[in-house]
Amino acid sequence: MNTGKVALGVLAGLATGAILGILFAPDKGSVTRKKIADKGKDSLDGLKNRYNHVIDNLSSRLEAVKQNGHAHVDEAYEFAEDLKNSAKG
Repeated sequence: MNTGKVALGVLAGLATGAILGILFAPDKGSVTRKKIADKGKDSLDGLKNRYNHVIDNLSSRLEAVKQNGHAHVDEAYEFAEDLKNSAKG
């Protein structure tokens, strides 16, 4: 199963449990609404952090692939030059 789907499922379950716990708590409506808003903000911050981590990870991997590709192109040019020079010689 996709790790992203599992993480999203866990976060959704935690958020649902937290909201249900708050809704059934014996607090005033204004206090309950504030708690729900705070939990929502915390959940959103967690998702943003996870998203940023994934993007940073993908960016670093892409940069590594790009550098590796440049190295292979340079090697191919050198190989072609060597062949060209040996054919002349």
